[in-house]
Amino acid sequence: MIMLLFGDGVVAQVVLSNDQKGDYQSISWGWGLGVMLGVYVSGISGGHLNPAVTFASCVFRKFPWRKFPVYMLAQILGAMCGSAIVYGNYKSAIDAFEGGPNIRTVPGYSDHASAGIFCTYPAPFMTKTGQFFSEFLASSILMFVIFALKDDKNLGSGPLTPLALFFLIFGIGACFGWETGYAINLARDFGPRLVSYFLGYGHEVWAAGNYYFWVPMVAPFFGTTFGGWLYDTFLYTGESPVNTPWMGLKRLILPRQVTKASDEYV
Repeated sequence: MIMLLFGDGVVAQVVLSNDQKGDYQSISWGWGLGVMLGVYVSGISGGHLNPAVTFASCVFRKFPWRKFPVYMLAQILGAMCGSAIVYGNYKSAIDAFEGGPNIRTVPGYSDHASAGIFCTYPAPFMTKTGQFFSEFLASSILMFVIFALKDDKNLGSGPLTPLALFFLIFGIGACFGWETGYAINLARDFGPRLVSYFLGYGHEVWAAGNYYFWVPMVAPFFGTTFGGWLYDTFLYTGESPVNTPWMGLKRLILPRQVTKASDEYV
C-alpha cells in the first residue's frame, strides 16, 4: 500500500498536471521512495513487496513455500488499497483531465487517458516479444542486485538495504522504464489494474497494448528466477540449490537416499 501511494501518487501528479508538477525523472524518484518506505514499513514480515521476489526467495533462499500464496495475496490487496486511495485523492483532477466525471480512458484509446496512473501500458511500438523481454530484463536486474544487497559475504548492506533499494528502483526506472513502465511486479500492476477496471475504465485496461496485461504478471517470475540463478552461479558461496551437485539438478534427478551412518539425507 505504501509503495503504491507514492508510486501511483507521483504518476498522478505528473500526468494530471500535464508535466507542470514533475516529469519522468520525478516518477523514478517517487517509485524509488515508495519501495524504500514500503520496505521500512513491512520489515516485520521481511519487506516483501513483490510476489516474484518472494518466489525467487522460495527457490533460492529457503523462504517457506507455504507462505507464498498468503504473501502474494497480501501484496495484491495492499497494492489495490494504495491505488484506490490515490484515485480518491485525485478524483477531481482526473475528472478535469479526462473532460468529465463519467469519462475514464486508457492509453491508446485517448489523448487524455488517465488509466496509466494506476498500472503500466507499453509504448505503442513495442512487440509482444519486446514487452516480455523488457520486463524480464528489469526483473532479472532487480533480483540479482537484491541478492547482492542481502549477501553478507559480499559487501551486503544490512540496515541500509531499503535505502539501497531506493537507488536500485530509481536506476531501473531511469534506465529501463520507458518501454513498458517497469512494472516488474505482479501485485503492483495487476492489483491497481483491477481497481481501475472496477472504477469504470472498462475492458480496455485488459485489451490495451495487444492484451499486454499478462506480461507484467508472468515475465517478472521468469526474470527474478533467472537473476537469482545468475547471482548464485557466479557470486554466491552460501547455501543455495545452485551450489549443490549438478547445480541443483541432482536432487531432482536422483532420489534422496539416507546414509546408514548418520540417517541424514544426501
